[in-house]
Amino acid sequence: MSKIRITKQFNFETGHALYGYDGKCRNVHGHSYKLSVTVIGEPIKDTSHVKLGMVIDFGDLKKIVKQDIVDVFDHATVFNKNTPHVELAKELSSRGHNVILVDYQPTSENMVIDFAEKIKKRLPEHISLHSLKLQETETSFAEWYAVDNN
Repeated sequence: MSKIRITKQFNFETGHALYGYDGKCRNVHGHSYKLSVTVIGEPIKDTSHVKLGMVIDFGDLKKIVKQDIVDVFDHATVFNKNTPHVELAKELSSRGHNVILVDYQPTSENMVIDFAEKIKKRLPEHISLHSLKLQETETSFAEWYAVDNN
């Protein structure tokens, strides 16, 4: 039986600020993120199954990632709720802005860990999350691999 990796890519725009950081990213700014989600499993062999030959329907994977990540983070601003940025977040929220408060510094590294946990919870039991790649800029990205996190 062959294990196959399936990858789906997503794009979304998100703002953030890194409280306490010693560079430009301490200021509120945004990125055009690219997220690659790779799952691994065996293609369905049941000839009566409507998804015969698929590890997972790309549409089903898209639904999971869109609901839990893309639709939530797209055109939102992310702040660490444990910093004084919470005051800015409250002000922006009161003016109708989409603000997400997280319990971590919203770096690409921490966001990809958060995304991995969200996706793993939603996958069918016969499919595993293999890896995520969160590209923040054209030349900078963070990667999460299951093999590194077992």
